[in-house]
Parts: sequence; structure tokens; C-alpha cells
Amino acid sequence: MSGQQDFVAALLDPEQSCPPELTSWNGADPGSRFAVYRNNVISSLVNALADSFPVVLQLVGDEFFRAMAQVYVHASPPRSRILAEYGEAFPAFIESFPPADSLPYLADVARLEFLRIQAYHSADTPALNAEQIGAVLAQPERLDNMTFELHPSVALLSSAFAIVSLWAAHQGEVAIAQVDPLRAEHALILRNRLEVEVMGIRPGAALFIQALLAGQCLGEAAERALAVDPEFDLSQLLAHLIGTGVLTGYRFAP
Repeated sequence: MSGQQDFVAALLDPEQSCPPELTSWNGADPGSRFAVYRNNVISSLVNALADSFPVVLQLVGDEFFRAMAQVYVHASPPRSRILAEYGEAFPAFIESFPPADSLPYLADVARLEFLRIQAYHSADTPALNAEQIGAVLAQPERLDNMTFELHPSVALLSSAFAIVSLWAAHQGEVAIAQVDPLRAEHALILRNRLEVEVMGIRPGAALFIQALLAGQCLGEAAERALAVDPEFDLSQLLAHLIGTGVLTGYRFAP
């Protein structure tokens, strides 16, 4: 292990002592100064997680969250200088963190929050303009064989828990007392211009968008959606996708 790796390992592990090669310019004890620096680094990473996962923080409380986040920081140091990218493995960590077992939905709420971060920082891709949309709709006989390209921000999350309702409750959109956390929900995450949207969708709509993301044709995707959800409304969903600007391209299958 290199000296730099030794330094990083000691920085994130309070059980390790100060690297012996460290000195201070004024003769002060390098161990005490290193301990202060270590605390500042860990505190900054915990704060970054709190900023990225505010609903998880609210669900468990500040004390529990910070204790859990410190364990995560020690086990999973950042691999990038961009703190907004830190925490990708935090949901999986929560899922395997025994003290959080009483909140089985917590990991999926964390997954939803990290997908929102990814959506916000996703690449800018121009949406289909009105003229292009008009050209598509002017050929209804070819719609079944059409495949759409979706904006890089589009993501789906299907959960056995009420992740959309829990998230919305902590935005003041619904009363938390009305939320049954054990009800399965499907979340559609996308960036509408500069705002990231989280929308609860029906199982058919989730299957339809999943099929589009996999490159399937419109007709085949719609058939699959209707097979699992007879109330699937293709027109309504397409109108929402057009209105939010996440349709970025299309082509016709042979």
C-alpha cells in the first residue's frame, strides 16, 4: 500500500493511528491535528449524505442518520471528487444495516432519492420539437413499429413499498398519516427542463416505459402493458412524456 493509500485508510478509520511520517510545521502534536482533520472529513461526508438523502434523514431522525452514515463512510469512502456522486451504494448499505430493519422501505426511498440526483445531473439532450412530434402523429399507421429514445434523466423504480407517497409526504404534498408504507408503488423519475419530477405510475405504465428504454417498438410495449394492466392509458402517458420533453428521438423498425 502506498503512503497516500495509508493516509486515506487512516483518515477514514478512527481505529488507526496517525501515519508516522506526518509532521507539523510548528512542532505541534501531529496526532491531535490529524484527529481534527479526520473529524472534519468524516463530518463533511456525513453532511453530504444528509443533503443527498433528506427524506431518509427525516424518516429516521438526525441522530440515527448520522450514526448510520458514519458507518457507511468508514466502509465506503468516496471514489470521486464530486460529492454529488457520493452515496450510490448507500441504499444497498441501508438494506443490510441491521438497526434499520424496522423500516423495510428505507432502502428503496434512498434509491429514489439517488435517482433524483442522477436525473438532475444527467446530460442535456434536446427534446423532439413540435414539428417532429407532428410528423410522428401524422403517420398513425406506422406508430406500432416506432421506437422512441428517452431523455437520459428518465428512470424507473418499482418497489414493494409506497416510495412515491412517502417521498411526496415529506414534500408536503400528502399527509403522512394517509400513507400506507406497505403498499407497492412504481416511480417514474425524469427531469422536466430544470425540475426533477417524481411521479407515481400504474404497473402497465411502468412496464411500457421499461420496454421503451429497452428499445422495444411502441406497439409491442403497449401490448405488454395492457396484458398486465387493462386500465393502461397509452394516450395519457404519451401526452405526459411529450409535455415534459423527455422524448428525444424516434425511428421506425423495418
